[in-house]
Amino acid sequence: MNPSATSAPSGDTVMHGAYEISADPARIDAARVHHWLSTDAYWALGRPREKQDAAIAGSLNFGAYHGETGEMAAYARVITDYATFAWLCDVYVDPQARGTGLGTALVEAVRDHLAPHGLRRILLATADAHGVYEKVGFTPLQNPDNWMALGQQ
Repeated sequence: MNPSATSAPSGDTVMHGAYEISADPARIDAARVHHWLSTDAYWALGRPREKQDAAIAGSLNFGAYHGETGEMAAYARVITDYATFAWLCDVYVDPQARGTGLGTALVEAVRDHLAPHGLRRILLATADAHGVYEKVGFTPLQNPDNWMALGQQ
């Protein structure tokens, strides 16, 4: 874990500087997440609110919140069976919170939250944030030719 991120006594939250990272679904600001992703995330531009709400409802969601204001500053979503596999997606840090290490701390919190489940694999796709994920232990696929996709690429 990042030395600047520490587990809260409950184990449900992690602190990173002025931010609290939590997997509490009641804290997710769905309107803010939709705005971020549908207007500023290359992978989700134009995503309809109904589609985003359905994605949130069917996923494990993480948010980072400013400790003083409670305002959401970052988001990550995980699709998992809690047994063998997880897909990390929709990782987004508000532009005003970028450069603070919050993105790395958020991904570390996701990794650490999933660790007790003993998943065989956690995957993600990124076009521009390889460095963030490498800090947390992600590496390129050893055999990318083994993987296939159905649908939009």
